[in-house]
Amino acid sequence: MAHPTDDAVQVLLDAIDEVAPGIGRCAGARRLPAGASRETWLLDRVAADPLVLRLDTPGSIDGGALLREALCMDAAGRAGVPSPRVLASGTGTGPLANGFVLMSHVDGESVPQRILRDPTYSGLRAGFAADCGRILARLHEVDPAPLLAAGLPDGDELDSWSAVLAAQPDPHPILEYVAAWLRRHRPPPATPRLVHGDFRLGNMIVSAHEVRAVLDWELAHLGDPVEDLAWLTVRAWRFGRAAEVAGCGSIDDLVSSYESVGGVRVDADRLRWWQVMGCFRWGVICLHQVGRHLSGAERSVELAAVGRRVAEAEHDAMLLLA
Repeated sequence: MAHPTDDAVQVLLDAIDEVAPGIGRCAGARRLPAGASRETWLLDRVAADPLVLRLDTPGSIDGGALLREALCMDAAGRAGVPSPRVLASGTGTGPLANGFVLMSHVDGESVPQRILRDPTYSGLRAGFAADCGRILARLHEVDPAPLLAAGLPDGDELDSWSAVLAAQPDPHPILEYVAAWLRRHRPPPATPRLVHGDFRLGNMIVSAHEVRAVLDWELAHLGDPVEDLAWLTVRAWRFGRAAEVAGCGSIDDLVSSYESVGGVRVDADRLRWWQVMGCFRWGVICLHQVGRHLSGAERSVELAAVGRRVAEAEHDAMLLLA
């Protein structure tokens, strides 16, 4: 990741001052090494707590997704999902032209490898699966109607990601095989709910004992709520650990907690279908991300490195099908 120049930082601060003059004077800004599809900045303020700025970047799959993040976080926070406070969102000049979300800063850890290894977070790990079940149950109670009016996607996930795969310049026979399996084994339709779409370690801020904020709503959509539970159990998001739920919990704890506080009943076959779908989707996302680098739309070592993970997603999908 290239380090921004002082001039570039000043241009960014001036643009923020135009769209959110009420936040007070910012003394500086630094880009955080978080996320491959959005820029995340920490803004230092004079005599006030820091803020976080999210910026859209060229070549993203859905250019309107970032602005919907603000609406989703606000709705989820009112439903009891731990969330940052959104202070401003929209578009502005210069670096804000593609869209921005300005939010409160939440103290805690977000790096999965630290969360999974540091003894400081042993208490969090012990109750993580159950905690996530409760959070997801509250999330899936959010009324999606206002979000749909704001453009929340409500299309078929398999069809949508299959279209992204079909647009790739090279063939990918394993992903195409997995897509065919998914089409043959679709579960019956579910009552659609607000789905986060990327609920996992890396998109949360945690303390030593609890999840403090759920972040990165860019893949949120209307869909089957079991998708969120399955995504949390995909091998890619265990970060090399054996435990089924994000490398630190069991599916039984996740599902029982989710159902006990009002979540829909989770059928094992439906969960497995969404696990396979999660591997397929992650593989296609990796293809899209590395394509942004290879096309020249956004040169990035991080995006280039994501390309190698296509094979991991294919391997994980085949293990599930076997």
